[in-house]
Amino acid sequence: MPQVPIWIDLTYLLSAVCFILGIKFLNAPKRARLGNQVAAFGMTAAVVATIFHPRIETYAWIGAALGAGAAVGWISARRVQMTAMPQMVALFNGVGGGAVALVAIMEFASAVEASALHTVTGVLSAIIGGVSFSGNLVAFAKLQELMTGRPIFLPGQKLINLGLLMATGAIAVQIAVGIGNLPLFLWLTGAALAMGVTFVLPVGGADMPVVISLLNSFTGLAAGLAGFMLENNALLIGGALVGASGLILTLQMCAAMNRSLENVFFGALGAGPAAEQAKAVERAVRSYGAEDVALMLANANKVIVIPGYGMATAQAQHAVKELANKLAKRGVVVKYAIHPVAGRMPGHMNVLLAEAGTPYEQLADLEEINPEFPETDVALVIGANDVVNPAARHDQSSPLYGMPILDADKARACVICKRGMGTGYAGVDNELYYAPNTIMLFGDAKASITALASAIDDY
Repeated sequence: MPQVPIWIDLTYLLSAVCFILGIKFLNAPKRARLGNQVAAFGMTAAVVATIFHPRIETYAWIGAALGAGAAVGWISARRVQMTAMPQMVALFNGVGGGAVALVAIMEFASAVEASALHTVTGVLSAIIGGVSFSGNLVAFAKLQELMTGRPIFLPGQKLINLGLLMATGAIAVQIAVGIGNLPLFLWLTGAALAMGVTFVLPVGGADMPVVISLLNSFTGLAAGLAGFMLENNALLIGGALVGASGLILTLQMCAAMNRSLENVFFGALGAGPAAEQAKAVERAVRSYGAEDVALMLANANKVIVIPGYGMATAQAQHAVKELANKLAKRGVVVKYAIHPVAGRMPGHMNVLLAEAGTPYEQLADLEEINPEFPETDVALVIGANDVVNPAARHDQSSPLYGMPILDADKARACVICKRGMGTGYAGVDNELYYAPNTIMLFGDAKASITALASAIDDY
């Protein structure tokens, strides 16, 4: 094998440092843009170094793939709506996992005298990469509404999953002990692809951000294994960082929902009998028009905005920013309460509000903002549902029980912008709608907030 020039290893080291700094900067909204730029610089340096790697024998396929990938990535990033970022992340994660699975197949097919460690690494790369590829495609289809976003259970779901696990394990062992061949390796990859589908189908609704984060971790882990298999330090380090950070984020989101990872995959929200019973409950609510709500806001000293996926689908973030500006000019203190699982991916609400120019200082997470609700005049809930349902505190029959929520019900008044009385993704009725201090403002979120911003000029 040709010797690798020292400058390539040094460049890989520089890339690894950039990746670490990039993740570090992403920890705070103020430095998130810088984090992206630093990480992108590190990735560019790693790609350039790899192009000059002595193991490269031909540039035709690499150039074609690099050009096609860059073009698709550039066009997609320019055209995608901010509300569609979760599905774009899922799609890109899936492409990464699929690429690793293909590398594993090609390495296995071309290996003459592979070591046992090399073979095992290839097997794990094919399995994890395959699960990531197909799982992310299902997640993309759900988020893009190409199929229902609700949990889907196949007949004999658990038996199917168990059978796929056993089949994958049996094939993997055969290949690892050296009695496998290329067709068997392809069967292994096929079983991994099937597992990705059957594991993600039963997940839906509020659990999708957790699934996307976990699959992102899988993609990173698969990339790290590919780096080990290809003896590429940049790929190894970068994959390990993505895998570890994705797993940490996944566990943090599970903790924020007070649920285990096992419960997320095998105890889908919105699929239980309690959810079905809750749909039949009908109670009276108070409903105001935009003028009445605007009067409340105009006379408030402090307003906390709680954005949810409804704000994202209505693309109401700019209208929200306009309303907040008008309130601020009147001396009203405006803050934003961000639940860890609001939206369809981690940080979804932060990204939308940042796009509208909302100052980072006004965004607060759950632990920081909850003590402020009792001294808040109006909690303005825009398209959020399960994350403000008080049943999560006391109703042990609710699938939301135990999940930390934003204490919107503890504000002096709570205004909920919503199209109708439909349930959230957990499929359970929201007690907050019937609270004595709650007022419903029915309608499209963008139209309602725009009407509020217009009406508040009259007071």
